[in-house]
Amino acid sequence: MTASRPPFESIPSMFNWFGFLSYAVISTITPGPNNLMSMANASRTGLRRCIPFNFGIWVGFSAVMLLCTAFCTTLSTLIPAIMTPMLVVGAGYMLWLAWITFRRGPITDAEPSKGTGFLAGMLLQFVNPKIYVYCIVAMQAFILPVYRDEPWILVLFALLMSTIGASFNILWALFGVAFRILFSGYARLTNTIMAALLVMCAVSLFF
Repeated sequence: MTASRPPFESIPSMFNWFGFLSYAVISTITPGPNNLMSMANASRTGLRRCIPFNFGIWVGFSAVMLLCTAFCTTLSTLIPAIMTPMLVVGAGYMLWLAWITFRRGPITDAEPSKGTGFLAGMLLQFVNPKIYVYCIVAMQAFILPVYRDEPWILVLFALLMSTIGASFNILWALFGVAFRILFSGYARLTNTIMAALLVMCAVSLFF
């Protein structure tokens, strides 16, 4: 009987860590619904008040990564057929968030309002086409060729990808805090800019 390969034995020689991490960082640090909403919430209520939203992002992100990993082959086949409905739903949700952001009152230390809590952050992940594509490409290009038959390692990679994404959401939230300090006296302008960025993000899904 052939001995099983020790965990991670072949990572240094076979797994392209540089390519994988470069792809993950570039995909998650660029503007998207998660990053823009994290920045918008932090700019209005401060970093501490937007933690539930960001925790919801991580939980939902992790769930989507695990689902995509479990059904990666099936999803990679279905994505071309379901991409348009996904884009429409995702764009619609982003436009709704943009409207909420635009209508918000002055910058405040009050509790987060509608669309800024844990549930909103989690649900956003299930209508965010960007993270589905992010997971499928990473799995197909980097991970499955090496670890297709090692489910627990695939789970760890799924959680790693969601954690990388959530970490950059926090970075964007810090940008929002800086925005809050610099433009605290211009709530209407700040909310309008944030809403416009979300609208641009929704439109960019189709291009």
